[in-house]
Amino acid sequence: MNGLAKRILGLCSLLILVAAAGPAHAQNTGGPLLPDGDTMMLTVFLKHDQTMNNVQRAELLQDAGFDEMFPPDGVEIVDHYVMMGIGQVIVMRFPPNLLRIVNLAIERGAWGAYQTEFYVTYDLRAAREFAQSQQ
Repeated sequence: MNGLAKRILGLCSLLILVAAAGPAHAQNTGGPLLPDGDTMMLTVFLKHDQTMNNVQRAELLQDAGFDEMFPPDGVEIVDHYVMMGIGQVIVMRFPPNLLRIVNLAIERGAWGAYQTEFYVTYDLRAAREFAQSQQ
């Protein structure tokens, strides 16, 4: 199985797990209660296609309407920066039910200009701060 097929299989597996889990509700299980409540975080790498320059990439994004569809309503951009030699890295926070909408916005708006990678993310700093406050 090639790398692209593995990534697609992994993303499909993730989407199935998220859909099967249903809505997330914070429960006190003895661990830290994080401040983000019923939200998830997602990090997306928009990897530059080295066969085109920034002007060509911007034209593709404009033609696809990426700026109009991203970020979707209800999605908070936590961080958005350029990783030299890679591309853009976007960290988002949103309710799990918006995952499909986020995915579609990137598929429809960024594919062609970028290769994409998705990573479920969490804020370890908040967990550490909570643990330290309990000592």
